[in-house]
Amino acid sequence: MQLKLDALEAHLAKGPKALYVVYGDEHLLVQEACDRIRAAARAGGFTDRTVFTVERGFDWSALIGATQSMSLFGDRQLIELRIPTGKPGKEGGEALKTLAAAGNPDVVTLVTLPRLDSATQKSAWFTALIGAGVALKVDPVDRAQLPMWVGQRLAQQGQRVAPGEEGRRALVFIAERVEGNLLAAHQEIQKLGLLYPQGVLTFEQIHDAVLNVARYDVFKLNEAMLTGDVGRLSRMLDGLKGEGEAAVLVLWALVDEVRTLLRIKRGVASGKPLATLLRENRVWGPRERLIGPALSRVTEGALEGALSLAARLDRQVKGLSGSSGSTGARGSEPPPDPWAGMFELAMAVAQGDSTAPRPRR
Repeated sequence: MQLKLDALEAHLAKGPKALYVVYGDEHLLVQEACDRIRAAARAGGFTDRTVFTVERGFDWSALIGATQSMSLFGDRQLIELRIPTGKPGKEGGEALKTLAAAGNPDVVTLVTLPRLDSATQKSAWFTALIGAGVALKVDPVDRAQLPMWVGQRLAQQGQRVAPGEEGRRALVFIAERVEGNLLAAHQEIQKLGLLYPQGVLTFEQIHDAVLNVARYDVFKLNEAMLTGDVGRLSRMLDGLKGEGEAAVLVLWALVDEVRTLLRIKRGVASGKPLATLLRENRVWGPRERLIGPALSRVTEGALEGALSLAARLDRQVKGLSGSSGSTGARGSEPPPDPWAGMFELAMAVAQGDSTAPRPRR
């Protein structure tokens, strides 16, 4: 059975089940879920803990032997199986199906996996595990949910932000500085608990205490572009540059989004349904909701101009000399700094046909 993360506490209050599968890439939330399961197992008398980590040459028979052992006089067991790659292989797949069918009342088994693609989630071994046990899919906390998540974490330690606009601004301030780094966000929130007493936190207190520990994902740039969030877009590009991200990869991510928008824009103009175009261009999830407003904001000409600028930037970031003499997205040559040029490129989508972007450092 699939269980939502926020329902885990109530589920464990009834006693642990024999098999748990926790999978996802948000390490803080995975760790917390596993800690809760371990605590419930210990409280239920499963105090003998054994950890297996699947590596090359792993002995699957040792795992099966451990899960099938009976407890006559000793403690009952908590067995943890960690599969960092999410790929157990043929032998491992068969062993996991055997594990799912074991049902030993003296053993609680906890299997941890990374984020799984759709094909792996349909595999025989994975469906056997979730059919026999309790599965928790741990999704990342996206940017839109982050202020609420921060507020909930503050409440858990008896703190809260001021009501109204000041409190909203404080939560957004924290979210901006911890985006993409949930473990650091957790640490910053704990630091607020150490620095200040329970009760209301002012914006000034938060501003003075919270460090900028954000880590940006190049593949999240499209969200900032499509929503027209200029401030976030600027912070992300500055952060990626500061982290040493390859300019070629960042440019590719931006251009890929511009090309997708242009294909969809032309398709809509030719009379094709937007829903069909989204499927054809493999647009789903949060992007699906963001494409429509972006299309209404930006013209086909602006997107073509952005691609013209992108061609110049591509030569620039690759260190190639020469120029075709074409102009950029807003009728100008690319800036000397390619990162400033990429900001201009992104702004062609973020601002559409509004006023020109503010110059960057």
